[in-house]
Amino acid sequence: MTAAVAERQRGIGSAISDVFFVRPQLLTFLLLTPPLLWIGVVYIGSLFALLLQSFYSLDDFSGLVVHEFTLSTYKQLFEASNAQIILRTVTMAALVTVTSAIIAFPIAYYAARYARGWSKALFYLAVMMPLWSSYLVKVYAWKLILAKEGIITWFANVLHLRWLLDGILALPVVGGPSLSFSYLGTFLVFVYIWLPYMILPTQAALERVPVNFIEASSDLGADPRQTFRTVIFPLALPGIVAGSIFTFSLTLGDYIIPQIVGNSRLMIGQAVYTLQGTAGNIPLAAAFTVVPMLIMAVYLWMAKRMGAFDVL
Repeated sequence: MTAAVAERQRGIGSAISDVFFVRPQLLTFLLLTPPLLWIGVVYIGSLFALLLQSFYSLDDFSGLVVHEFTLSTYKQLFEASNAQIILRTVTMAALVTVTSAIIAFPIAYYAARYARGWSKALFYLAVMMPLWSSYLVKVYAWKLILAKEGIITWFANVLHLRWLLDGILALPVVGGPSLSFSYLGTFLVFVYIWLPYMILPTQAALERVPVNFIEASSDLGADPRQTFRTVIFPLALPGIVAGSIFTFSLTLGDYIIPQIVGNSRLMIGQAVYTLQGTAGNIPLAAAFTVVPMLIMAVYLWMAKRMGAFDVL
């Protein structure tokens, strides 16, 4: 009896296997349908709902959302206060990206060209270890470091450079009461948090630069600066662009770092959080979220043309 049941089960399994062997497209369809449905409903569906909300408006008298198609909400983005939020966020994202690339390149170059064995393992450990700790813990740790009673102020006092720190904090745009309540502090935390996302793609791109290209450049009479400018940097540029996708996009949408380490001037993430929460202006919050999506769509298109996706 048991042997007959086992034989029948093997027969059913063989039949199903034969069907999938003859029709591999059917197997692919069955495997991809659940995740595609999940992505379509949860991800694309939510984005579509968000886009739809951005074409509604808020009634100033009742405070209710008017479900009628209008572009008036997008017109509000061009008002002075809202345009400043967008410009402020894009500027911060660009500065963080450029600074991260400048810091990451020599680190990645050393890891790609000179680090071997235990030193390379130590490199990966040093780069990856900050990613293992809690995001909020790192931000609040920097809040304490940058505070008026923090270690940076203490070092400035010990080195008799308090005058320099006070001069930086007195600057009209980047300064503030302390580093933990200034654009400069926000910038420093952004660079620290997103730097690993720039180092790893840059290092991967540099490892793909053939050593014989560098040797050939030297044999042809190029000095180190010319070799860097004409050989190393162009071949490593896709990796830098790939890293910039992370640093730029993550800075555009982040609202926690500016909320904890920053001043009262909003960035896009904070504006969305405030509008959909305290103000209850869902249409304007949705319109604000469309801005970084459009920026990143153009940015990704440019990155693709530069071959950045080849090193991701």
